[in-house]
Amino acid sequence: MTASFPLVALDPVSPAPALRLVAQQEGLLQIHTAPFRGSFGAVLSQALRTAGLGSKVLVSQLLKGGVDQGLESSLWLCGRLQWLRPGVPFCISEPVPPRADELAARPLAAVRQVWAYSQEQLLSGSVDLLVLDELGLAVELGYLDKAEVLATLERRPVHLDVIVTGPAMAPELIAMADQVTKLRRGL
Repeated sequence: MTASFPLVALDPVSPAPALRLVAQQEGLLQIHTAPFRGSFGAVLSQALRTAGLGSKVLVSQLLKGGVDQGLESSLWLCGRLQWLRPGVPFCISEPVPPRADELAARPLAAVRQVWAYSQEQLLSGSVDLLVLDELGLAVELGYLDKAEVLATLERRPVHLDVIVTGPAMAPELIAMADQVTKLRRGL
């Protein structure tokens, strides 16, 4: 035995409008910080995804040498992601010495070259996403001037997303950020 249900006529339904992503009108200044080095992995993943979706990305690792890369030998990934490191054969972890001899001058010049290029790309709006890895630590160790960094970030074009990573962030930098992510271990 089967149950029968009365048929009811339904009003025609008009199709829903197609969904569209709305372009973000204003970029964000994001900070990823931790009391340890190691917040870069998740940010690199986001940068690769952003480049893969068609945006132009610059990843500047201010203190990560080791490959003697420099501006002339920066890597390009996905055709839209430029990955830049200082042109020194080691990672930088010590403060700028008070007396800069020739050996100490090379890392200082290499970090400042990466910063100058990053600053130029940021202020011209040539990229959609700029990652500044260990920017706060570069300032704390004396490689970059804090006032110059803050003034540059304040003048960024409104569409530009900037992600700053690293263990040392000036309170003024944190205060100007739209989003701050603090990583922790061992909760």
